[in-house]
Amino acid sequence: MQTSPQSPSFDEIAAFIAVAAEGSFIGAARRLELDPSLLSRRVQRLEERLGIRLFARTTRKVGLTEPGERYLARVGDLMAQLEAAGAEAAEMSAAPRGVLRLSLPLSLGPCVVAPLLAGFVERYPGIRLDLGFSNRRVDLVAEGIDLAIRMGAPRDSSLTMRKLASYDEILVAAPAYLEARGHPARPDDLADHACLGFTGNAFWPRWHLTRGGTVERLDPRGPIQSDNSDALLEAAADGAGIMLTPDWLAAAAIEAGRLLRVLPDWRGATEGTIHALLPPGRLVPAKTRLFLDELGAML
Repeated sequence: MQTSPQSPSFDEIAAFIAVAAEGSFIGAARRLELDPSLLSRRVQRLEERLGIRLFARTTRKVGLTEPGERYLARVGDLMAQLEAAGAEAAEMSAAPRGVLRLSLPLSLGPCVVAPLLAGFVERYPGIRLDLGFSNRRVDLVAEGIDLAIRMGAPRDSSLTMRKLASYDEILVAAPAYLEARGHPARPDDLADHACLGFTGNAFWPRWHLTRGGTVERLDPRGPIQSDNSDALLEAAADGAGIMLTPDWLAAAAIEAGRLLRVLPDWRGATEGTIHALLPPGRLVPAKTRLFLDELGAML
């Protein structure tokens, strides 16, 4: 493809950016491994095409003019995108490999993520998984983590975020508990029941339940509260009381008959979300992208 008289070439723009970064033609030529005279001609042609002076040259240094600074602000980002696209295309042609460091929630990790691990490493033998299970807020950059899975909407706007799934919170209890204490018919009936409180819930010590646009706010009371939802779920399955829990967490126990839905027409008033968090940057490595795709398909 030929360049029109007014259309700068990729080489000319790259030369301009290198000179701006190095502050000299000699340094830029060394960086690009070019003859200084060739690099100088490329910058001169760019200035001629644009009809502006990009650099103010002295015997000691080269500085950007005001139009040069504005031009750099525009083309610098475009060049970074082109380089990232090239790196991504090259990576896709190679077999994915390397260590993939994951930070996973205590409950979601073993329950939802763990079942896909064996198949993933079998399909991609060049990838090794390093799993960390924690509900704490991790620093992806400082701790060298490639991907974190978190419940709820992330608050750190500097990270790259991807919503993977939504879920409902439901009320559950063991069949033996309901046989002994009776089935609640409406939310107000929960005042007469043993309610198990997950302190990690954003609204605790309240439960907010909704049905068809109606919202009920309750102050549940019971014998156990905890920041560990797995422990509470096991207590509920053993007959300790009624629990408000994510549907995915209770799914296996419900299928096995260890838990039953309570007030099945009602659910938590706030939709739960599962997000993937990645370090800042445009390029997502193939190893991370592949794992995200499989996790998204499972959810």
